[in-house]
Amino acid sequence: MSVGTSSAPGTPEATHTAPSGPDSLAELGLDPDQLPDGLVVADEHGHVICFNAAAERITAVRAADALGQRLEKALPLEDLEGRRWWQLTDPYGGLAIRVRQPERNLLLPGGREVLVTARYVRARPTGPVRRVVVGLRDTEARRRTERSHAELIATVAHELRSPLTSVKGFTATLLAKWERFTDDQKRLMLETVDADADRVTRLIAELLDISRIDSGRLELRRQPVDMGAAVGRHIQAYVAAGLPADRFLLRIEQPLPDLWADPDKVDQVLSNLLENAVRHGEGTVTIDVTPTASPREGEDTGTSVTVSDEGSGIPEESMNRVFTRFWRGSKRGGTGLGLYIVKGIVEVHGGTITVGRAPGGGAEFRFTLPVSAPAYLT
Repeated sequence: MSVGTSSAPGTPEATHTAPSGPDSLAELGLDPDQLPDGLVVADEHGHVICFNAAAERITAVRAADALGQRLEKALPLEDLEGRRWWQLTDPYGGLAIRVRQPERNLLLPGGREVLVTARYVRARPTGPVRRVVVGLRDTEARRRTERSHAELIATVAHELRSPLTSVKGFTATLLAKWERFTDDQKRLMLETVDADADRVTRLIAELLDISRIDSGRLELRRQPVDMGAAVGRHIQAYVAAGLPADRFLLRIEQPLPDLWADPDKVDQVLSNLLENAVRHGEGTVTIDVTPTASPREGEDTGTSVTVSDEGSGIPEESMNRVFTRFWRGSKRGGTGLGLYIVKGIVEVHGGTITVGRAPGGGAEFRFTLPVSAPAYLT
């Protein structure tokens, strides 16, 4: 592999690469500056002949300053113990059978961490090194992923510990002292065990949903959905559980278009949004179900549902984080995964969801689902 340009570093025509042969990236139709990762290439003498834009960004070194320099000077890397990497690896004078260096964390001047991999290009096996090709990647994206995974594990462990401790405690107590409890006491403990088992089941379902959303494997089973009736069922369940009927205001604008969606997933979205409004909001929870018109054709192309309350709302600075993992308001409990899953479900339907401030001052969530088509036509 080699990379080409038209002039030496320091001249006005110098670019991010220096001269080379017929196997150059340019002749392959590739521009090094279009690569997402940093690319640094040194020739057979150890001088840098390619230093792309991503390498400039990652190292904070100008390509014009790096081109023509010795590799160890243009890219002064150290391992995590402070040893100079190029002296340790000795790409030009080391083992003749070596062809690469696996990816590892190294340090740039100033202590910034970077992921580095290297490949040694030889004209023939065990021959002299013609090119050293170095790949650079910023560690920030990996750190975010690792941090997210660690947070997920910690959250799951915390959320599982409480219900499982309760289940274990009550079942052990009942098994050891069954005869000492009255029927009412036994019923209360078994109802608590049942509720905690439901919490564990819901958490596992959330984790499975996140896995499917992140991997693009969330499947839909589209059926006709009456959105107004679906919202009505959720309201009736809250009223049956003891909330006053006047806590809810349902407004449906007719006629609604025929909507094809996954009814279970729609129920999951509605359940989450209404639970948020009831638990964290105040006053009347208003649900508006309206047709969505196409701005071009004037035809109904979907259904929108707006859920709003009259509480304190969501702070402006938190609006852009509402649908991220683990987001919780100042008084929120739970895993902080619900709205992330809601957004994933809505988007896999081809819809959109937004959050804002309601006319009454509280939070307002609005999602729109397109009419779509039956499953057997998709």
